[in-house]
Parts: sequence; structure tokens; C-alpha cells
Amino acid sequence: MDARPREPQTKRDSRARSQTPLVVAIDGPSGSGKSSVSRAAARGLNAAYLDTGAMYRALTWWLLERGIDLADADAVAQAAPGCPIRMGMDPLAPTVAVGDIDVGAAIRTERVTSRVSQVAIVPAVRGLMCRWQRELIAEATSRAGAVVAEGRDVTTVVAPDADVRILLTASEDARLARRARQTHGSVDAGAIDATRDLVLERDRVDSTVSEFTSAIDGVTLLDTSHLDFRQSVDAVLAIVENSWGTAGSG
Repeated sequence: MDARPREPQTKRDSRARSQTPLVVAIDGPSGSGKSSVSRAAARGLNAAYLDTGAMYRALTWWLLERGIDLADADAVAQAAPGCPIRMGMDPLAPTVAVGDIDVGAAIRTERVTSRVSQVAIVPAVRGLMCRWQRELIAEATSRAGAVVAEGRDVTTVVAPDADVRILLTASEDARLARRARQTHGSVDAGAIDATRDLVLERDRVDSTVSEFTSAIDGVTLLDTSHLDFRQSVDAVLAIVENSWGTAGSG
């Protein structure tokens, strides 16, 4: 696998103290806003940005393209190490590629979205992804000095020792409305109903292998149900400043 991050276009956060790398881990359920908020927070921190969920999606796309039966966990586990995922971690223009193919749009289609949980729950795949993601986080901090990594098990499994760990959540109604607006461009009853099963079922399946519904010790819970996008980003940045700023000044 070639998952080396491209050199971030941003520079290191000017608030960094004593050249200490900063790792911010953010988890959350579907529709919580974690991807857009995490990316904006990374820009605000002059940090690299890693979307770990996109890696599972890229692998799912690659397996489907090769005709692998996703219901066959052994086949998925055997094939997965050969997937040449490449992550571009510039928060201004993050990219996802498999080999030389840009799959940024393809991995957001229903074809992948409806199947990614089948891949993500395979234990061997999760172990492989955890190793790849830790390598990317380490390389990103060495290049940019800071990284914001988001997903479903970053705070608990991938980076449990991250400097700042946040669980971003929202009410079911708020999450469904956000995903309906993103997917269908509307929040009317039809759009909400078309979104409901996909979002809630994916959360149900993924929650069998990772904890992203409640904050464990050391993880800050941020409920964005009644926050707009800018307020959510500002809240994340405030948590980082309060947590890391305090640690950095000690």
C-alpha cells in the first residue's frame, strides 16, 4: 500500500509550543458534521487533515471494482493489503486516490456508501487500517507539525493517546437533516425518509466494532445539534486551545 500523504500546503500552527507535535482526534456518527468541521478545524490550526473513513470507502470501491464478494470476510481480508490507497492531507484540497485513480467522487456514491460497513466490520481490515492510519498520522506530524484525524474509532483505537480527543455528535433529527441536505439537496419529508435507513443502519452496523456514540474517559463530548457550521468549528478550536494550550504552557 502507498498511503503516503502529499506535502501539506499549510504551515505549522503558530501556536505550537516547544515544537511539540499536535494530534487532534475527532470521532462521530453519520451526519454529525465531523468531516466538514474537522477539515475546517485543520485549516484553522494549519494542520494536516486525515479522513480515515475515506480510506475504508476507497478500499470498498477497489474491492467492488475487482468483483470481490464483500460478504466473504476471508476474501476481503486477503485482498485488502494489496489496495494502493493514497491520501492527500492538505485540508484546503484533500484527495483520495487508489493507485493513480482519483476516487474522491466515486467513494461518495450510494454504491460504496451502502456497502462500506461490510468491509469496515472485518477485523483484519480494521487492524490493517489502524496500522496505515497511525503511519499517516506520524508522517503528517513530522511534515506539518499537527494533524486533525477524524473517523469512528480514532479517539479510541487509532490514536487513543492523541493530544486532544473529541466526540462530535448531534441529535438524530439534526443528523438526518444534514445528510439529507448533503445528499438530496433538501430536508423535506421525502429526503429525510430516503436518508434514514442508510444513515441509521450504517451507524448500527459500525457500532458493533467501534464506539462512537458515547464519550469514553478523556474524550470531550461536543453536541452540535443546535450549532451552525461556523459555531461547530469554533467550538472544536476552543476545545483544542483549552486542552492543548494548557498542556503546552505547562
